[in-house]
Amino acid sequence: MDVYESLVDVVGNTPLVRLNRITAGLTAPVYAKLEYVNPGGSVKDRIALSMVLAAEEAGALRPGGTIVEGTSGNTGVGLAMVAAQRGYRCVFTLPEKSSAEKVAVLRAYGAEVVVCPGDVPREHPDHPRTAAERIAATTAGAWLADQYNNPANPRAHYGSTGPELWRQTDGRITHLVAGVGTGGTISGTGGYLKEVSDGRVRVIGADPEASVYSGGPGTPYAVESIGLFRHPETIDDSWPRSFDTAVVDRFEPIGDRESLLTARRLAREEGLLVGGSAGTAVAAALRVAAELGPRDLVVVVLPDSGRNYLTKVYDDEWMREQGFLDGGVLDDDPATAPVGRA
Repeated sequence: MDVYESLVDVVGNTPLVRLNRITAGLTAPVYAKLEYVNPGGSVKDRIALSMVLAAEEAGALRPGGTIVEGTSGNTGVGLAMVAAQRGYRCVFTLPEKSSAEKVAVLRAYGAEVVVCPGDVPREHPDHPRTAAERIAATTAGAWLADQYNNPANPRAHYGSTGPELWRQTDGRITHLVAGVGTGGTISGTGGYLKEVSDGRVRVIGADPEASVYSGGPGTPYAVESIGLFRHPETIDDSWPRSFDTAVVDRFEPIGDRESLLTARRLAREEGLLVGGSAGTAVAAALRVAAELGPRDLVVVVLPDSGRNYLTKVYDDEWMREQGFLDGGVLDDDPATAPVGRA
């Protein structure tokens, strides 16, 4: 029978789909890895399962325990899904800029959600990660997932996403484009692809223009779940240990407007309803592909679904309020946008 013993058994093995209309005029093929097809709706399902299994094996998470994490939403959803399947309680701290849809989904899984201010230094007691650390330290039987520094994060992608892409492209992949949040996706996937290809595969980090990763000032930006914000009063300026910077060959900074309009183009031109960070990644992939030829093959990772952002990215009123739409929808007709720019 073509059945699975539990929900977690269907994490991974997501489809790879060629982009067709949005790539008009390009000779290099661009394929999208549809990570929102995972059962929890994002690429973070992979690391959630990996981190929980590792914690169980190490004895850090025991039956009846509580999973605690600071998250922008997607890792929390993945952890909440695994927690529900395996019988754990969970508590998540989220920055206030996280979409209402993400908060609602977490609560639907039975998670406790603590919304924290996002514009505070890392050391502030109400910072999402600091608050999560405090909750984990003061809750009996709690385990802090710590996705930013947990080796099971990039290991999940080294063991699954990377091998999947190599198999799906018959080893023809030449360029990987992915956003960088915790750094686990690009480090694990890119690290595997570089290793198996003897260094032939090039790895490009798609990053918000304001993000510290690509040399930006670290000021706030609109796209969720990607990049590195740095409050001016932050003392600890270290990057996540989940991020192996040596894997990335270059960064491609993308502005908020281009990211969000590219996400909307994907829905209207390719039928792919994705989040803003996927727009960032595809905008970067289009720039990369414009430099390449038909013998190259670009793969871009689409991390999550646009259903998480219906009240933001796909809401014309919100887009106008943020200055990303000049007037009506037709003022930003995706059909008139040049390749690689919006």
